[in-house]
Amino acid sequence: MQTRSLGSLTTSALGLGCMGMTHAYSPSTDEAASLATLARAVDLGVTLFDTAEVYGPFTNEELVGKGLKPYRDRVLIATKFGFTIGDEAKAARPSGTDSRPEHVRAVAEASLKRLGVEVIDLFYQHRVDPDVPIEETVGAMADLVKEGKVRALGLSEASAATLRRAHAVHPIAAIQSEYSLWTRDPEENGVLATCRDLGIGFVPFSPLGRGALTGALKSLDGLADNDFRRALPRFQGENFDANVALISLLEQMAEAKGVTAGQLALAWVLAQGDFIVPIPGTTKIANLEKNVAAAAITLSPDEVKELGDLLSPAKVKGARYPESMAKMANR
Repeated sequence: MQTRSLGSLTTSALGLGCMGMTHAYSPSTDEAASLATLARAVDLGVTLFDTAEVYGPFTNEELVGKGLKPYRDRVLIATKFGFTIGDEAKAARPSGTDSRPEHVRAVAEASLKRLGVEVIDLFYQHRVDPDVPIEETVGAMADLVKEGKVRALGLSEASAATLRRAHAVHPIAAIQSEYSLWTRDPEENGVLATCRDLGIGFVPFSPLGRGALTGALKSLDGLADNDFRRALPRFQGENFDANVALISLLEQMAEAKGVTAGQLALAWVLAQGDFIVPIPGTTKIANLEKNVAAAAITLSPDEVKELGDLLSPAKVKGARYPESMAKMANR
């Protein structure tokens, strides 16, 4: 596996998003299978593993910590804070976020215990809190670095302006946002350009379009009633049907190149810059192995352009989030 840099961290070119093991996508209850997937990822050279306190909530960190304990000296564990959870959600914080300095510290201490580690390698603010200046939040995160409890800092779904303000307080190693062939927001809102300018790594989540870009999702019948994707406009009604037809063109191009649609989609993301480390998620070893193999695919400039045009945002039907969730991004 080739390596790339996220600020001061060196990681594998592809990471593993662990959310789906306990959260959102009809999560598996087969702990043994999830642990086997984590172990196989390490065997394949994956070194970046992404979790968060809100996944579960809490259970995902526990699972990841358990699964990676035998390999702790070989991996980087990233986790995230910033949402109100449980009883906290009843507090008078209508945004559902909490990045007050005292909360940052409390979550870090709790995450360290759940993960069973002495230091968090990459600590992200999951969503920007409009009620707390980013300088205060990053200042509290920076204190954790000074104390040796956190190695590097990150943001998630923040605007370019917020990223610059945060980086002025303490170096930001990475920003995480949705980015794929069918979601190009970081190109359009200046986040990618800011990363290049400041030497910040970029970590795309959902680089496979929440599974859609693999071509395996032809119908919603296979999704559980509580699957997170059912609430997303792109996965509803006529939007979904139109997008499936569009993705069939990606499948045709992949077949001509002798790879899968998902591998081609990941190769396109990787080709956008060597500061980019996608974190496709999966609970299945077979899918993991296919994803990792995408890191070895080389695309010509013409192929990169052709793919980009094939699934340009203008052709994709439906927003990536419903309005209630969209307002929490790009603050």
